[in-house]
Amino acid sequence: MTNQSNENHVFIDTNVIVGAFAGNRDDNRCLAYLGGLNGKKLYISSLSVAQFASVLQNHKYQAEKIRKAIESFLSKYEIISFDEKDIKNSMQVKCNDIEDAIQYTLSEKTKCLFIVTNNIKHYRGNFLNKKVLLPKEARNIY
Repeated sequence: MTNQSNENHVFIDTNVIVGAFAGNRDDNRCLAYLGGLNGKKLYISSLSVAQFASVLQNHKYQAEKIRKAIESFLSKYEIISFDEKDIKNSMQVKCNDIEDAIQYTLSEKTKCLFIVTNNIKHYRGNFLNKKVLLPKEARNIY
């Protein structure tokens, strides 16, 4: 499934989006920095949007606040949908974390060179064709 990655494509994992909304300083700084870079395309998966909504609902956030946050994603990120083919491809990925395998497959689909995540252990050991960064390392993208 390996393809030629694009250095201008950055995939942002769900945990960074949730962390930023929850007030995590590194996650907020990361997203602000990435959003200010010219020529970069920032991607999140539709799975991330659903997970984000679920986490906030479980923490009793009001539906209107969740809707506004999701609407803001539309102007900041390209949201990648996934289908049966993507799920089948992700099942071929050698990774014990199935959700991360799906996210990786979507980063491949969009030719992202970078993956920004707070959960580097699943990504760095398994996906050597990606530059996997913690949010505080995002300044290595320019």
